[in-house]
Amino acid sequence: MVTEGKRRIDGFDDRELVIDGARLRYAVSGDGPALVLVHGLGGTVENWRALAPTLARKHRVLVPDLPGHGRSQALPEAPDLDALVDSIFALAEAENVERAVWIGHSLGGALSLRAAMRRPEAVRGVVLAAAAGVGSSTRIGRLTVTLMGMIEPGKAIAPHRRAWANSPLGRRVAFGWWGVGDAVALEPDMAEAFFTGPAFHTKTRQAGRALLRTDALDGLERITCPVLCLWGASDKWVKLDDGIAYARRLGAPLRTIAGCGHLLIGERPEVCLAAIEEFVASL
Repeated sequence: MVTEGKRRIDGFDDRELVIDGARLRYAVSGDGPALVLVHGLGGTVENWRALAPTLARKHRVLVPDLPGHGRSQALPEAPDLDALVDSIFALAEAENVERAVWIGHSLGGALSLRAAMRRPEAVRGVVLAAAAGVGSSTRIGRLTVTLMGMIEPGKAIAPHRRAWANSPLGRRVAFGWWGVGDAVALEPDMAEAFFTGPAFHTKTRQAGRALLRTDALDGLERITCPVLCLWGASDKWVKLDDGIAYARRLGAPLRTIAGCGHLLIGERPEVCLAAIEEFVASL
């Protein structure tokens, strides 16, 4: 049974549905060709605050909190990324979201690729926004994902997220070393959106472990839908080399955003929006 909650993105209904015994939360809005927006590891619905309302003017847009993230409970089991993908498909079916373009940021990109492999009839296109899966398979990448899941540094900031977001120094300390090209220029509203997730996360390490157990590059040759790779040229977290690797393997175009880091969907939303709309219109 779908139940309603308060809005977390302008114009979107916040809903929840129990899937495999886990209460999953998501936002939905709009009419038209379907889009599924999938956040990254440690992210939440609010990460899409700058893009989702505009996309919903012409599309039916589904934005889930991944299991263990935000207001969603962890799944009873998630041995690999496919378990997370199946939970998103269940939400999409409940909302009659069919033949969608999946737009995935970071971990969400790897999930979007798995979706296209598992159910090609349900995915008509994929946008990889700084997708994880290449660098995270290296030894240092695996160690980083494991440590971030254990330590969850954002939880210390989350209770004071508004003050941190409104402070240029706070944004520089929190994001400058890894997340964005220009932390001072990051809009405070978007900084607060990225700080929101850790206040509610329950078990993000479930998704992190699933990523480490899944070879994101295995089976890419089975993907038949169009793919767009979208990357920040100054991404320190999922480097541009990863975008080049994905583009080569998938035969996909790669668009880079100068001076932009890993959190491109909040750092340069207008450029991301233009690239997404152009790609979707071409399908």
